[in-house]
Amino acid sequence: MTDTLHLIVGLGNPGKAYEHTRHNVGFMVIDLIASTFSISIDEMRSDLLIGRGNIDSCKAVLAKPLAFMNRSGPPVLLLLEKFGLNVEDMIVIHDDIDLTFGRIKIKEKGGHGGHRGIASLMNALGSGAFNRLRMGIGRPEPGVDVVDHVLGGFTTEELEQLPRFIEKGREAAVTVLCKGTKEGMNRFNRNTQNLT
Repeated sequence: MTDTLHLIVGLGNPGKAYEHTRHNVGFMVIDLIASTFSISIDEMRSDLLIGRGNIDSCKAVLAKPLAFMNRSGPPVLLLLEKFGLNVEDMIVIHDDIDLTFGRIKIKEKGGHGGHRGIASLMNALGSGAFNRLRMGIGRPEPGVDVVDHVLGGFTTEELEQLPRFIEKGREAAVTVLCKGTKEGMNRFNRNTQNLT
């Protein structure tokens, strides 16, 4: 087992009202990782729910910021400092409207692309040099506001595909964690449709 500790952060909004919305796919992937590897995410720490455990041969802290999407950065910064981790030791799982629903893309660093959670992280950390697992939720239909889209529920067709989508997100996160970003990119970024 490797001694290197990594932080996996799933972005979302707290509360029942947001639980099944597109903006919360990051939370959904974290929950599935936790369930798969018997990690309890029940420790409260500075506006975060966290859990620590082993994922295959890798040590990880799973985290769900509870300060709402656009204030995710400050509690994550405190968590990195507590565990003595660098920005590069973190994987962030988040929704992305620029990818079609079901598409997954892994990225090593970059800008925020208008995503308020990523912008908050970059502002707090002073860097965008963290690994991202982008979960495609697609763009809104014409006439539908972006905020309403990301905070809205899934369509019937999307709900049918959602379990497989979240499972693929779990697979991608574990691949990046234990085999590295390049391996994750090679496996997941080339697929135009990840749900097949």
